Amino acid sequence: MDLYLIGYLACVWLSGSRVHGGYPIWWSLALGQQYSSLGSQPILCGSIPGLVPKQLRFCRNYIEIMPSVAEGVKLGIQECQHQFRGRRWNCTTIKDNLAIFGPVLDKATRESAFVHAIASAGVAFAVTRSCAEGTSTMCGCDSHHKGPPGEGWKWGGCSEDAEFGVLVSREFADARENRPDARSAMNRHNNEAGRTTILDHMHLRCKCHGLSGSCEVKTCWWAQPDFRMLGDYLKDKYDSASEMVVEKHRESRGWVETLRVKYAFFKHPTERDLVYYEGSPNFCEPNPETGSFGTRDRVCNVSSHGIEGCDLLCCGRGHNTRTEKRKEKCHCIFHWCCYVSCQECVRVYDVHTCK
Repeated sequence: MDLYLIGYLACVWLSGSRVHGGYPIWWSLALGQQYSSLGSQPILCGSIPGLVPKQLRFCRNYIEIMPSVAEGVKLGIQECQHQFRGRRWNCTTIKDNLAIFGPVLDKATRESAFVHAIASAGVAFAVTRSCAEGTSTMCGCDSHHKGPPGEGWKWGGCSEDAEFGVLVSREFADARENRPDARSAMNRHNNEAGRTTILDHMHLRCKCHGLSGSCEVKTCWWAQPDFRMLGDYLKDKYDSASEMVVEKHRESRGWVETLRVKYAFFKHPTERDLVYYEGSPNFCEPNPETGSFGTRDRVCNVSSHGIEGCDLLCCGRGHNTRTEKRKEKCHCIFHWCCYVSCQECVRVYDVHTCK
């Protein structure tokens, strides 16, 4: 590890004691020790960092839901890392730091917009799923949106109550976003955009019953989409996010900041679009002020002309190539009945990394 990067990491570590106003440090519960013991030790509510009083009351009143809240944030972080795996900023998290993304999300950028949306969607998704699985006594299946069955099927199974999950996410995640400033307005908007994605993509999931899969009886229930599909959808929203400007208004409670679309000839963003009002750094070089880790030593795709390609990902610095031997299963044969036997082969791959 070079001296510049060591110095960078030291700066990030020291910045952990700062209060990061741009995004909630309670997201760290998804990566900390609290995550595994929330359900059995309610007293941990008081030790979750960054909770405002409303969130603390929620945690204590609905402690059985909190593991799902933590699971939802973790799900959102994992999806963020998948969606940005080939980007200069790849949603890196920092261990043992309350601000798990470092200062990179302190600014009101596209990246901040996406992470808020996917984290809020993750909370709603995980709570909804846990209710349908029966892990909470205060929620369960949805019985309000069934309506008459369609031709050739009937209602059955457990319809997922996404509206309850969205309500929990809204009550908990938005509790700290009540300030009359532009960043709170942006966070509230993007949080809701993430949650709305789930409601928009609820669909019927069906199962056939009968001899040899004859589907004599088909039962259906409302189900959430796969979270990967939600991530793909929100990533598209990230790419087309609307740039805004901040306006100040004098109201009875004082000065209030609101957001207005920067370019009047662009369509106004809907509740399903992501919004931001500050530009992103290029993330090419390590910078402790912006939170950029740079792209040095990142694996790149030499045959791609996209952002994951060596030209763009390496920011024009060029790339190194090394060979790597990997052991893999090969020459697999299926034996009746019923197992598969494989040989082990050594294959050589070229690995390209940014200079």
